[in-house]
Amino acid sequence: MPDLNPSPDWPGSADFSGRLRPALLNWFDAHARELPWRLVDGGGQRDPYRVWVSEILLQQTQVARGRVYFEHLTEQFPDVRALAAAPLEAVLKAWEGCGYYARARNLHKAAKIMAATGMPDTYAGWLALPGVGPYTAAAISSLAYGEARAVNDGNVRRVLSRLFAEVQPDERWVQARADALLDSQRPGDWNEALMDLGAMICTPRTPHCPACPLASSCAALKSGDPAAYPAAKKRSPVKVVQAVALLIGDAQTAYLEQRVGALLGGLYGLPTEIKEGQAGEGALDRLLTRLEAHSPRLLGSVSHSMTHRQITLEVYAAESALPGEAVGKRPLSRLDHKALALLGGQDRLL
Repeated sequence: MPDLNPSPDWPGSADFSGRLRPALLNWFDAHARELPWRLVDGGGQRDPYRVWVSEILLQQTQVARGRVYFEHLTEQFPDVRALAAAPLEAVLKAWEGCGYYARARNLHKAAKIMAATGMPDTYAGWLALPGVGPYTAAAISSLAYGEARAVNDGNVRRVLSRLFAEVQPDERWVQARADALLDSQRPGDWNEALMDLGAMICTPRTPHCPACPLASSCAALKSGDPAAYPAAKKRSPVKVVQAVALLIGDAQTAYLEQRVGALLGGLYGLPTEIKEGQAGEGALDRLLTRLEAHSPRLLGSVSHSMTHRQITLEVYAAESALPGEAVGKRPLSRLDHKALALLGGQDRLL
């Protein structure tokens, strides 16, 4: 574990913090990204609902894509009561294509709690809600309420790792330094300044050091190889999943089943069977029997990656008396949209 003992450059020292805080905040005041969830009212306050929605989106979605979904979600559900009153299926439909659907389910659960009990205004209150972890609670409480809570995300980890030339910063190390560096007078701005610096200047592969307001204090830059910090994390192994899906109908009207489970629970999709072990070869026959379908015809295969899984789906068309429904009205995963696109006629983002 990295050493946490104070050193001459420990950020809690007045000299070190006194250099960094004004340098970074002055840069942020001039170069902050203009993002829709950063809008303030006449009193300079942010809408905590919009901050919360944006932070849940950005847990697993890059800013450019998250911005599109944010605009769509806040237009359809302009406040927490509208979100709480909506059916879960409507929320999943609005989230369609964004992935990591547990976020949408937790967003809906939390909205119902807040509609009944009120919106939290502290770190502890936000942390108690479904889908809100320490980072998200710190972000919301600092941005919307000015609570002195330091965030710890990938951008912050990278900036602090380079600032102190720490090759393998663990969570405890990053949080300790983020807490010590936090500007208690402008905690929300400070948190966003660190994140903006990591996103715009202190980027993973090619940091733009000449433009960095912290360059004079950066130990990684002094080392001559700032991109070497932090060392790359080991990736979790990817599980390869083979499955068979049956399309009864066409690309616009098909028989659908509602998914269950943590991965795609609540979404709809084509009936599917996993090909596992010795029973794998019988997956198509099991589908045909269960759905009382016949005359299967292979349409092709589609693949998609999700949550450390690489799924390859063999898609067959078949005949059955089961009723179809308009697929455009149901929330579907991107994998199912790809499967339906094998028949063409889909004007969707794949």
